[in-house]
Amino acid sequence: MNMALGKAANSTADFLRDHAPLLRKVQWCIVFFYLFLLIVPALLPLPDRTASIFNNLTIMAQFAFWGVWWPFVLVSIPLLGRAWCGLFCPEGMLTEWASEHGRGAAIPKWIRWGGWPFVAFSMTTIYGQLVSVYQYPWAVMAVLGGSTAGALVIGWLYGRNKRVWCKYLCPVNGVFNLLAKLAPLHYKVDEEAWRNPTRRIEGINCAPLLPLRNMKGAGDCHMCGRCSDYRGAIHLTPRSPEEEIVHIATGDGWQTALIIFGLMGIAVGAFLWSASPWFVMVKQVSATWLVDHNIYWPLAQNAPWFILTHYPEVNDSFSWLDGAGILLFIFGAAVVVGGPLYIALWLADCLLPGVRSESQRKKRVGPAWIGKFGRPGVHRLAQGLIPAAGAGVFLGLSATTLTLLKNEGMPVYWATSVRFIIMGLALAWSLRLVWRIIGKRRAYKGAQLAATFVVTLGLLPFCAAWYMFFAVW
Repeated sequence: MNMALGKAANSTADFLRDHAPLLRKVQWCIVFFYLFLLIVPALLPLPDRTASIFNNLTIMAQFAFWGVWWPFVLVSIPLLGRAWCGLFCPEGMLTEWASEHGRGAAIPKWIRWGGWPFVAFSMTTIYGQLVSVYQYPWAVMAVLGGSTAGALVIGWLYGRNKRVWCKYLCPVNGVFNLLAKLAPLHYKVDEEAWRNPTRRIEGINCAPLLPLRNMKGAGDCHMCGRCSDYRGAIHLTPRSPEEEIVHIATGDGWQTALIIFGLMGIAVGAFLWSASPWFVMVKQVSATWLVDHNIYWPLAQNAPWFILTHYPEVNDSFSWLDGAGILLFIFGAAVVVGGPLYIALWLADCLLPGVRSESQRKKRVGPAWIGKFGRPGVHRLAQGLIPAAGAGVFLGLSATTLTLLKNEGMPVYWATSVRFIIMGLALAWSLRLVWRIIGKRRAYKGAQLAATFVVTLGLLPFCAAWYMFFAVW
């Protein structure tokens, strides 16, 4: 069976390689469709209460972007690797096209900074909540359009026929990198065949700037097929979805920050604040205190739409107090959910054997604030949490899908049960991965059980947050 899957995978990869011009035409069609849904709704009046997916372009675009595109692109990554990036993403196409016709300058050091995946994801997520990106087309223009403009500018300035934006600055590059580690397919490099090529050596353009000879995992690969059978050494190969995380991925401080404080902290706060009665209660108490002390400016709703939501024509505007409350809730969630989980990983690592080399102890990769707690073992354990982190983001995004379907009169009574099943399976898979990663440390069964139990305890705030969202609020 594996041989049949391997042949089918290689045939697919060869098709992608041999039909690059056709794929490029498909990519341009996607670009034009994307730009149409991005720009035209922003030129139309805001929809009224009778508008629906079937009679209003703005609602249809909202459903396309946030009800279908983003949730199911996330689903596609663990299933197909980053095929979305290499074959369909409009920003990837545009930045590579700009790079073909641009200055071709060398990539500066500031772009190569390893913290961009965490910072870009966090800033985009938070800003999207402040401007209500899921509801209004001008907010979509600011968030998605701003990202697209950045992709074009960076592509024109740096590299030659490359995707510098995708490699370093794309807000979801880090998320896709993590989820692709679960993909059951990857381009495997045969080192022996590379040294003794059986195919004619031709120049190929690896747009995402991968070191093909040393490529081990699927995290950075865009699955475009351009390198298929290169030197007779690179082939699309089936594998276990757990192989990369258990045997290859080591992680670093920034990936750990993205998993724990980004996907499992900031994203949780971004999805939960609008449903939380605690948010409303704190805002009311704060507003009362401000009025009692004759401080009125935080209650004003005069911020422009590109800073805070401001659409008075539909009675939806945020005050400065609203904005501060959203920021406080999101950062609070990052601390309350991510903090205990990071401490649990650190404690679990302390329970396990394995003396690190002096170079490993001195090496610090990632945020400086991790400090002495930035242990390589912590980063390895954090990789096991990718399924739970990805499931949380998917379920949060799919809340918009369910809301839009409910507004169209479709029954969604099944949603709560399905949400619990998805999250339960993801948590079980994450704990299995953590168990296997711990097993690689050659720990005694008692230490392995204790470390896994500690990680399980660290996940409780994350589980409680989603339980509140699914069943209480």
